[in-house]
Amino acid sequence: MVKVYAIALVMGVVGLVVIILGGSLAENLGRQGADPGKKLGRPGRALIGGLVGFGMAGMSAEFSSLGLGWSSSFLLALVGAAAGAIWAFYGAGVAET
Repeated sequence: MVKVYAIALVMGVVGLVVIILGGSLAENLGRQGADPGKKLGRPGRALIGGLVGFGMAGMSAEFSSLGLGWSSSFLLALVGAAAGAIWAFYGAGVAET
């Protein structure tokens, strides 16, 4: 399962970097329509937050010293995914206002 968490984390971080650098480039060029964060919208940003949360929580649970089984680690990864998605969804809404 560690590979699944690692792949999700890498995909989320790559998406996060694309949003940050793409938004910065679009702002500097004066093309707000080319901003990937605005194109994805709140649900897309929540998906990226969920991927990062899933990967980080899953990796943390797998490598913890508590000796959790894979099912407990997966449950904690799902909780992390929900927390990351909710944080990105509502945090993005505050930033847009």
